[in-house]
Amino acid sequence: MRSKRARPAEIAPASSGHGRELSVPGPPAYAVRLESVSKEYGSGRNAVRALDAVTARFRRGTFTAVMGPSGSGKSTLLNCAAGLDRPTSGRVVLGGTELSGRSETELTELRRDRIGFVFQAYNLLGALTVEENVTLPLRLADRRTDQAFLREVLTAVGLHEHVGRRPSELSGGQQQRVAVARALITQPDVVVADEPTGALDTFSSTQVLELLRHVVDRMGQTVLMVTHDPVAASYADSVVFLADGRLAGELTQPTSAQVASRMTHLGEW
Repeated sequence: MRSKRARPAEIAPASSGHGRELSVPGPPAYAVRLESVSKEYGSGRNAVRALDAVTARFRRGTFTAVMGPSGSGKSTLLNCAAGLDRPTSGRVVLGGTELSGRSETELTELRRDRIGFVFQAYNLLGALTVEENVTLPLRLADRRTDQAFLREVLTAVGLHEHVGRRPSELSGGQQQRVAVARALITQPDVVVADEPTGALDTFSSTQVLELLRHVVDRMGQTVLMVTHDPVAASYADSVVFLADGRLAGELTQPTSAQVASRMTHLGEW
């Protein structure tokens, strides 16, 4: 049975001011925070508000799923949290680092060093081996590979015997496990996963979800996952729901039946 923490995410109504932050010793309690974040695309009559004053805080060492209907803003929330999109207003804080006002070069370096990405399409390089794909972020950052940690990561994802293989020699589930290992190798503040099981069969999906659960429980990682699948969401500590760009509630220690029921009633919200 999967162990679950009590409350990984905190959602709150927007406030007009950000307040003053207290300086405390040790790492921040939250891996990432969104404070009154709004995001608009376009301008004038064609403007679309994808996020509407969203405040959400995701604790370190927890697994949170983000769900909502198509167009609810869940991918935009993930992109803002990961520094891929700049909010129109509000702010995003990664660990203790505020992202607003930073240059594109600074954001690129922050994403490379402090955020791990897992995509639906794996995004592996076919010419590289498993080991080379996993360590690619370190090589791009001109950082040395900690061989002991590399072995730990490859063992955790069950690929330590396949380090010399190329993506074409692996199943879809194995390729996604390579992507998870690549996301972990920099020991990031947070791993963001966008529909990580969307292209996988049921068996492979279960393996990947159990792996994400493992890296939270055993490695202390923080995972923020967008999904449309209630079964996938049930692996998380909590599920945050969005509708029309606004927060629409949260479930802690969710079951797939509870998630499916809440999704069915989001239209009423």
